[in-house]
Amino acid sequence: MTSSRLRILSLLSCLTLSLSAGTAAAATAKTPVLVIHGGAGVNRASLSAQDEAEARAALERALHAGHQVLAAGRPALDAVAAAISVMEDAPQFNAGRGAVFTHDGRNELDASIMDGASGRAGAVAGVHRVKNPIQLARAVMEKSRHVMLVGDGAEAFAQEQGVTLVDPSYFRTDKRWQQLQKALKEEAGGQAHADIETARHFGTVGALALDAQGHLAAGTSTGGMTNKRYGRVGDSPIIGAGTYANDQCAVSGTGWGEYYIRAVAAYDICARVKYAGQSLQQAAEEVIDRQIPAAGGDGGAIALAADGSMAFPFNTDGMYRGWIGADGVAHVAIFRDGIGE
Repeated sequence: MTSSRLRILSLLSCLTLSLSAGTAAAATAKTPVLVIHGGAGVNRASLSAQDEAEARAALERALHAGHQVLAAGRPALDAVAAAISVMEDAPQFNAGRGAVFTHDGRNELDASIMDGASGRAGAVAGVHRVKNPIQLARAVMEKSRHVMLVGDGAEAFAQEQGVTLVDPSYFRTDKRWQQLQKALKEEAGGQAHADIETARHFGTVGALALDAQGHLAAGTSTGGMTNKRYGRVGDSPIIGAGTYANDQCAVSGTGWGEYYIRAVAAYDICARVKYAGQSLQQAAEEVIDRQIPAAGGDGGAIALAADGSMAFPFNTDGMYRGWIGADGVAHVAIFRDGIGE
């Protein structure tokens, strides 16, 4: 075989490999998607027009913040952290600035984040001075050997890592303070325990993202429950209960945390997709709308699959929620006349 023919064959081989690589890259490239929630348990009767408008605006800001990250080609993890940070800064939601008060009149914040591509996760619970708990959860994941840090130890780690700390007064809002006073009055008056508990387990925020590389991430942040005692921790910072992500599925929950923990709700949804072959919608509805209510709990969740499909199950009057795709158009809903129905 002549040297010129060998060169031609070599060039053709390189061209074939190049085309194959390009085809493979095109096949694996994904359209970025961001999905968020601002908590289930929204009551239409008690939501004023102003409160609704402010909540919708905050959801849109969070969606655009996450979309900007994804549009720049950055990882899903960055988009999740960006979107949740915006919601933590918004007093409309029970997370960060808008956190509810404990029985002792304090704010105790919890958060978690998980990278579906690597399986890494980080979480914090019971912090009082961390401006954006989701950022500390990410620092735990990336800068420590641990998954969860709590209380004073978590705040000491935050200071070491340069995570922003604020005076506890930063989290005080009159709306949340009045909610505590009402709960204390009801408790002192002997109102039925179930009646008091019903309105206290909601208001978590969360975000899920699918980036251009096809990687998923999930995060959740909360102020816990009004009038809680004894350092109670719900599902939000617990990987598998309130937050979970793998290479096929990502979930963030919002609801009565004790039931989500017992059900390992976030993981169960993704396990149904991965091992039982259920669609994302079917898996999410089975866990959120059937399994948890059957046990006595309620709430909602957002779920996102690697193929870009989404689910927004909830069994309360409303759930703050939204999503944004590559076109940059934010879609927001609260009650059952919106997305995810």
